[in-house]
Amino acid sequence: MPAISTPQDDRLKELATAPIWRLLIKYSLPAVIGTVVSALYNIIDSIVIAHAIPDPNVVAGIAVTFPVMTLATALGMLIGAGAATRISIVLGQKDHRMAEIILGNSVQLTIIIGLMYISVFGIFVEPILKMFGASEASLPYAKEFILWILPGMVLINLTFSYNNVMRASGYPGKAMLTNIFGAVLNVILAPLFLFGFKWGIRGAALATDLAMLCTAIWVMSHFFNTKNTLHFARGTFRLRWNVIRSVLYIGMAPFLINVAGSAINAIVNNSLLEYGGDNAIAAVVVFNRFVTIFVFIVIGICQGMQPILGYNYGSGKYKRLFRTLWLAAGTSLCITTIGALIGQFLPGKIASLFMTDGEQIKSAIRCLSITTLGFWMVGFQIVSTNFFQSLGKAGKAIFLSLTRQILFMIPLLMILPPKYGLTGVWSCFPISDCVSTIVAGAMLFYQLRAIRRLSATKSI
Repeated sequence: MPAISTPQDDRLKELATAPIWRLLIKYSLPAVIGTVVSALYNIIDSIVIAHAIPDPNVVAGIAVTFPVMTLATALGMLIGAGAATRISIVLGQKDHRMAEIILGNSVQLTIIIGLMYISVFGIFVEPILKMFGASEASLPYAKEFILWILPGMVLINLTFSYNNVMRASGYPGKAMLTNIFGAVLNVILAPLFLFGFKWGIRGAALATDLAMLCTAIWVMSHFFNTKNTLHFARGTFRLRWNVIRSVLYIGMAPFLINVAGSAINAIVNNSLLEYGGDNAIAAVVVFNRFVTIFVFIVIGICQGMQPILGYNYGSGKYKRLFRTLWLAAGTSLCITTIGALIGQFLPGKIASLFMTDGEQIKSAIRCLSITTLGFWMVGFQIVSTNFFQSLGKAGKAIFLSLTRQILFMIPLLMILPPKYGLTGVWSCFPISDCVSTIVAGAMLFYQLRAIRRLSATKSI
């Protein structure tokens, strides 16, 4: 009697048979919409806060909270990103039970780690913020914002991490709706709490917390539905070291990217405080918020690329893997090139969105005109790193994730600012973008050559 094909089987089968361009659009477009919409959480907060509270120190205060939030996000991605990649690979190997075990173990770890970092950050909030560049003027604003938003960080981890798992198991459209749902709530609540209720910075934080609560409930409810391809099942929640280790191994790459980003933010903020003061720190808010839009588009493309790569790599379909990579890399390169051109030709318009103080706007224009010079290359670098992660090659992904921020950025920050001042700080960005992209290209070349050899061996 022939096997009956189920809708769940068809969702996975298309990863190995459908045209690559159609698959990438199907999986990436919802991911791009979802990630861009999710980027609006912080962007909306920044714009609303800047216009609701006229004190220039507010923008600098928000800036020094970024590294703390990045660390919290990194701890969530350590589990969530590793789980999504492992699930894609084992589904490609037709091991559905192992995919359920990975899901059950990962959700528990996310909650445990979240409660731990909330406790640590809450207890040591002032020294942590000062370490990340808070001045006496900006510290009160930074402290108020981070204390109110910290409880929602676990919800953010659950939402975004397991939204990726939802997408990897064959539900890209539903994953997109998750982020749209949360962003719409935040768009409504943030102005209401700031302008309507006059709650100040805590209002912006509470708006994000409530939006994340609703989206976390939405995402978790998906995995409680036994009709879905992947769902919570009895016997999958007992923590297993071999499963945890495999998830952490792959998730270490995006984790270290975010940890390195947090460390770099701390070093950059302290350099900016020394050479340009709070206005320079406020300027980096504009740069971060602006490039986040384009980086998140590329991340969305990578999220759509990941299940296609993971499934076809697990199934040994290497030609499809190559086509997916080059289509994603070319598209991403175009996206970041557009971002670089906008940053070069419209810096004043961008700065005026996030700040109202004239001196801060001048500083932001100078910042954008230099920092976006090498941004056009970033799309290729991000796709290359995610390619290695999608194949489960965590060591190479980790190395690539550290090249820009640790191997190049930190030495440049030690060399250029003492000689060229604030211009030296800004110049570190395009130089590190350029060198790290060259390294990524070289590593990708050798990896693809190794896969071609493996493909030729199997075909004999």
